[in-house]
Amino acid sequence: MNSFSLADCSTVEAALSQLKNGAVVKAGGVDLLDRMKNGTDTPDRLVNIRNIRELRGVQATPDGLTLGALTTLAEIADHPTIRAQYTILSDACGRAATPHIRNVATIGGNVLQELQCWYFRSAEFQCIRKGKDQCFAFSGLNQYHAIMDYGGCPSVAPSSGAVALLALNATIELTSAAKGKRTVAIKDFYVQPDANPHRFNVKADDELLTAIHIPKTAPGTRSAYQKYGEKESHDWAIADAGILLEMDGEVCRRAVVTMGAASPVVRRSTEAEAVLTGKPITRDTARAAGQASMTGAMPLSMNGYKVQLFPTAIYRTILLAAGQMERDPSAAG
Repeated sequence: MNSFSLADCSTVEAALSQLKNGAVVKAGGVDLLDRMKNGTDTPDRLVNIRNIRELRGVQATPDGLTLGALTTLAEIADHPTIRAQYTILSDACGRAATPHIRNVATIGGNVLQELQCWYFRSAEFQCIRKGKDQCFAFSGLNQYHAIMDYGGCPSVAPSSGAVALLALNATIELTSAAKGKRTVAIKDFYVQPDANPHRFNVKADDELLTAIHIPKTAPGTRSAYQKYGEKESHDWAIADAGILLEMDGEVCRRAVVTMGAASPVVRRSTEAEAVLTGKPITRDTARAAGQASMTGAMPLSMNGYKVQLFPTAIYRTILLAAGQMERDPSAAG
């Protein structure tokens, strides 16, 4: 790891004043320090925002929720309002990483995690994401990589929180010293590699992620999230599914199906949603939605198993959200 200086900030204004000359923000630091140890990131200066109190906490309003960027995954998972009304988010945050990490890792840091690809995260490989012209995953070890929408880079989005936030139609609040605050819908926050292989999201270098806003859920909403890995506990997702169902009695008025570890950015499956909308939630409709979620899948040489895993994950998570199945004991976390 290279030598670096540390700016310890206690206000948003102080932190923003430090975001120049390649300085990098550190909150919980879980993902950042891993990248620094691997030599992927070599910043000369870290801006520690961990002690900015105004960026912590959950605020419930008649219009929905506001999550401070420094709210930990454990705090979100255990919050009674989130557990009752935004279950998908409680599930996603409560099953990320280990209990120790959940007490340190923040929702802002989870959303801002850089892509999961061992070639990108190794200093030994200079790939397309690092400004070169080669992707090593296509002809290399690609068993954990994307099966959809990958273009020139089949890395996968690592954020479990983003899978839930996409289903909840969240917006990201970004703040800069020069332009003040702006909000970006999470569906527009991440950048597809073909659009710009050198950027993972639309946050500018002089901006700080300060909050996440979630609109109030509609009456009759039920939701759930499940993550699948090679191990049953504390594993990176090889497939994760987020389900939100707006129910009128037995009939699904509106459905949202989100997927992580399927593509370079978290994605919605409109094909699966169409199968559920206007119909009762049954094992047959849930199974059909799972199969529809694989429309357009293009597995690589070593990850064809995901084409079977995702339909199962989505099927089981639909039934979990609908209250027709218990949480899958083989799910990770």
